Amino acid sequence: MRKTLEEQAAKYAARPVERYAWAGCALVASGFALVSDVAPHRVWGLTAGAGYAVAALLMSGSGARRAARAVAVLGAVVVPLVGLVAAGLGQLEVAVVERSGRLLATTGNPYVTDPSAVADFNPYLPGTALVGLLPGDARWWLDGVFVAALAGAGLHRVWLLACPLVALPLAVGGVDLPVVGLMCLGVSLAGRGRTGPAGLVLGAAATLKWTAWPALPVVLALIVVRQGGRAALRYAAVALSTATAAVLPFVLADPHGFYRNVAAFPLGLTATASPAASPLPGHLLAAHVPGGTVIASALLSAAALLIALSLAVRPPGTVRDAAGRLALGLAVATALMPATRFGYLVCPLVLGALAHRSADRGAAVTPSQEKKAAIA
Repeated sequence: MRKTLEEQAAKYAARPVERYAWAGCALVASGFALVSDVAPHRVWGLTAGAGYAVAALLMSGSGARRAARAVAVLGAVVVPLVGLVAAGLGQLEVAVVERSGRLLATTGNPYVTDPSAVADFNPYLPGTALVGLLPGDARWWLDGVFVAALAGAGLHRVWLLACPLVALPLAVGGVDLPVVGLMCLGVSLAGRGRTGPAGLVLGAAATLKWTAWPALPVVLALIVVRQGGRAALRYAAVALSTATAAVLPFVLADPHGFYRNVAAFPLGLTATASPAASPLPGHLLAAHVPGGTVIASALLSAAALLIALSLAVRPPGTVRDAAGRLALGLAVATALMPATRFGYLVCPLVLGALAHRSADRGAAVTPSQEKKAAIA
């Protein structure tokens, strides 16, 4: 009885905090609608702002927290997504994914060999072209993979879907959500000892975008600590074979086009500037400092080496540790990339949510400890 009363007291004490959070989201979304010059962004900002405002009002009165969160998801995700898809409006990423699918079907290559305009470039790995081959708007498939992956990882958080950094790409389109969703699922599977499925899931994520590749060594280190070298080798074989089978044929078929689209364009090494230009340190260096692109790339490489060193010196032993290490690494990468945008922070946000909410909060478990537990 006492515990129940304490839980109820904590719930009511947290209500004002969540009310202010939804109110803040309403202001952010409405302000975004006013300053953005992208039509889908303005549509999202207006509908999401209204949804967040209603959620805040529900939290102010006797409305249940569950109802408030449901309204936030309805206004920030469901209504703008359905409306934008029906109107044929979406972020450029949607058109890129769908065009890559058409190119793959007609030419066997998802890349334009000598792209010139921004719309010609495809900065994603070949796995996204498979999504572009599927019927209907690509957002249904991209969003579906993200939601299903989070469910598989046990990350059932309605507030996470309603968070502006997540709700915006869910509605207007983006490849980062399925990538981070698969990363969460892969880390979670590895924590449960399912090394083969973890390798398959992370290998699939690695066929979509480069941001998934840091997850491969992090999860490898996690498996070495928890299950030993043999399980780690099995995981590595599955993950690398999956990624290589999907990526390598296109590298060999058109190395010049692959490099210009997937490497040079995201790093700001082409004459055509990437639209990813949020005022984060990497972009500011590239835009305003002589040789800034080289400096930012060097800092990015140094950060990657430090993360790799941390895996060797202090490998993660829990799902929480692995997800937290990945979140930190991707946050640093987002800050230092020459062509970057605030929206990329969705990856460390979702991984951070997994680290925070993971049930695997205990100390690192060694292979010998697992054997003893199994014998017991």
